[in-house]
Amino acid sequence: MHMILRTMLVLSRARRALRRRGPADPYAVSRLTLRVLPTDLDVLKHVNNGVYFSLFDLGRFDLLMRSGMWNTFTERGWYPVVASETITFRKSLTLWQRFTVETRILGFDDKSFYLEHRAVVDGEMYTQAFIRARFLKKSGGTVSVGELLDAIGHDNDRDLTVPEWLEQWGRNAALPSTREPAPSVWNS
Repeated sequence: MHMILRTMLVLSRARRALRRRGPADPYAVSRLTLRVLPTDLDVLKHVNNGVYFSLFDLGRFDLLMRSGMWNTFTERGWYPVVASETITFRKSLTLWQRFTVETRILGFDDKSFYLEHRAVVDGEMYTQAFIRARFLKKSGGTVSVGELLDAIGHDNDRDLTVPEWLEQWGRNAALPSTREPAPSVWNS
């Protein structure tokens, strides 16, 4: 339940920032300062590994709202979904510690867009994650990258080339389409 309340607070603050300052550059590094709460911890008293992805969701929501993309996508009946994600840990975040979630759009391939998230304390990276995501239409189907870029007024002069290793990871991590069978068969 706490993540719902935290999400509502982040969206409310981002909406106010959008009204006061106008849209943020969607391709700039977005920074959201947070504090580790007791509900973020595991039995070892550091942020639970699964919670990091929820905290990084907050970074994406903040970026989408402050850049104005949230409103554009909502008007069109589009919503984001994570297709795959990977994370690497360097240092632990502990109770009441302040940290910054840094978020940036890395680029696009033919189906997805890629983001990088970092948990940063005093300029030092503690955790890094990469996300491959898509947008779906409430009416059904997937939003093409072309539609997405048109909606946000993409500047074609920007170099948003996804690193080859990250595109390869995206291909390797992908499951079959929802229209294809995907039996759970374990190889011995």
